[in-house]
Amino acid sequence: MKLGVCYYPEHWPESQWESDARRMAFAGISQVRIAEFAWAKIEPEPGTLSWDWLDRAIDTLARHGLKLVLGTPTATPPRWLVDQHPDILAVDAAGNTRIFGSRRHYCFSSEAYFAASKRIVTLMAERYGNHPAVIAWQTDNEYGCHDTIVSYSSEARRRFRQWLQARYGDIAALNKAWGNDFWSMDYQRFEQIEPPINLPTFVNPIHGLDYRRFASDEAVRYNRMQVEILRKHSPGRDVLHNFMAFFTEFEHNDMAKDLDAASWDSYPLGNTDSASYLNDAEKLAYARTGHPDISAFNHDLYRGLGRGRWWVMEQQPGPVNWADWNPAPLPGMVRAWSWEAFAHGAEVVSYFRWRQCPFAQEQMHAGLNTPDDRLDIGGHEAAQVAREIAQLAGQADTADISAPARVALVFDYETQWMLRITPQGKDFDYIGLCMAWYGAARRLGHDVDIVSRHADLSAYALVLVPSLARMDEGFVNRAAASGAQLVFGPRSGNKTRDFAIPAQLPPGPLANLLPLRVWRVDAMRPGLVSAVLDATGAHLGEASRWRDYAEAGAGTEVLARFDDGHPALLRKGASRYLAGWLDNAGLDTVIGAAARDAGLATERLPEGLRLRRRGRVQFAINYGPQTASVPAPAGTAFLLGARELPVTGVAAWLVD
Repeated sequence: MKLGVCYYPEHWPESQWESDARRMAFAGISQVRIAEFAWAKIEPEPGTLSWDWLDRAIDTLARHGLKLVLGTPTATPPRWLVDQHPDILAVDAAGNTRIFGSRRHYCFSSEAYFAASKRIVTLMAERYGNHPAVIAWQTDNEYGCHDTIVSYSSEARRRFRQWLQARYGDIAALNKAWGNDFWSMDYQRFEQIEPPINLPTFVNPIHGLDYRRFASDEAVRYNRMQVEILRKHSPGRDVLHNFMAFFTEFEHNDMAKDLDAASWDSYPLGNTDSASYLNDAEKLAYARTGHPDISAFNHDLYRGLGRGRWWVMEQQPGPVNWADWNPAPLPGMVRAWSWEAFAHGAEVVSYFRWRQCPFAQEQMHAGLNTPDDRLDIGGHEAAQVAREIAQLAGQADTADISAPARVALVFDYETQWMLRITPQGKDFDYIGLCMAWYGAARRLGHDVDIVSRHADLSAYALVLVPSLARMDEGFVNRAAASGAQLVFGPRSGNKTRDFAIPAQLPPGPLANLLPLRVWRVDAMRPGLVSAVLDATGAHLGEASRWRDYAEAGAGTEVLARFDDGHPALLRKGASRYLAGWLDNAGLDTVIGAAARDAGLATERLPEGLRLRRRGRVQFAINYGPQTASVPAPAGTAFLLGARELPVTGVAAWLVD
């Protein structure tokens, strides 16, 4: 467990670097990320390379024992490169070119930008790849931030056509897969196909999905180029990328295969304020702490993507600048967020940033220090975490984080793309549905691994599938062979690979395991709800937003029904199907019953209290509105905190 910080020596007088480095080391920070936005400083004119300032900055930090994470500077192509190659700029769905003057102003499909990026990454890796202080590299920065994965440039159009030809082989196969007999949409050759924009009405769903698949592959191709260069010129160093919360515009599993570890940028308050699936009351309740499951979900997601190895590359240290409202966190929350990340298995928590910048776009974004160079609340709390890490290391082994949780939740990027292309109901939010199911497991005290549709499920006692639009036989077979209790949610198995309704109707191949037939769906506008009643007629919960009309097949029993008599919860053996978007109380009941059937101890935690185990250490963090009692055995000797945990409090104790 190590602490880091993001630092921009180019923003500060060189006379200040020595003091900054000394104070970082004194505060317990051991590694520093630099240079990810410095292309114009490194190469102020075409071919004129200015390394001296970066050499001195690296040497200054290294002199104080700090290890370095170097960022490749490709998120910010310099103005002269745009002048040379205006075709590197991305084009949005309205046909507007995204111009210079901010960041992420490039198109992944631009061959000129691909070549320019390859050159600058190679030069940087050749110069610093074997520097003893450099321990890791970050590729680019936050791929896709500001809606920049999908581009509709002429280069993207050309490469999309090539991608389609490689995928389908001949135009007849594409016409068949796309169902182009509908509305007389047949093509005679690939060169006729345009990106799915500026159409008079609805896009053909598979046309839209294939463009999403293509755009994702372009981002993965671009990142792979950088990784290959870094591995060649900087062997033995970790290569990471800093992903973002709930960002689904490309297939992260494909990109993560090329990385040594995953990292993400954790901003609990900004993410809470921006969450479309939270209502105003929930946002208000957690405005100064962050919702108790938002950061945790992403910690578990990126731990899975990193195959157990992951970092927080940017941790919120105070108020941010980019949400609609940006409140200051409660005192104690920067410490709590740091420990939450470590509890979920983080190797590094790196704060953004060392000092608040008094100019440009992020001047209202807090740092560990204020602009006049005084330690802010977050800075004091980071130093406290450093002291506590040393304290904990002397009392407990927290190194063993390889053991899987007993509960898995399947999260699927392609399902998100499909449900956004054909939402059917405006407020059907796949991420919100996954968060609701994840939150239920967490409220019941369970650790959760977030896994892909391709994961091995054999280690889990309970597998949650909030929705999986394309249900292939391979997944169904792995789920059945796992021996786990399985809970599937609405709209599972409702599409094929080519974005059509399965011939046997939903849930597609899942019906071989859990015989049922979904023959109608119901997208309910706000205000329409259906009560769900258990077999005794008792109220189990309420469904809103969505209902599947399902028929039970041979051997399938109905455990609960909607108030009009249609099945709401069906089961055969160890498999359950929940045919609607159930409220939290109902989810707690359904998932709790499945957990008990899986042999898992289940107990509803106090409001806002969450648990997470790392190795032999059990952590508890209190996001709630009041002091909470942690579920530790009588006589427990606490490593951190105590049984009665105040708001923002952290407790830790040893377990067998």
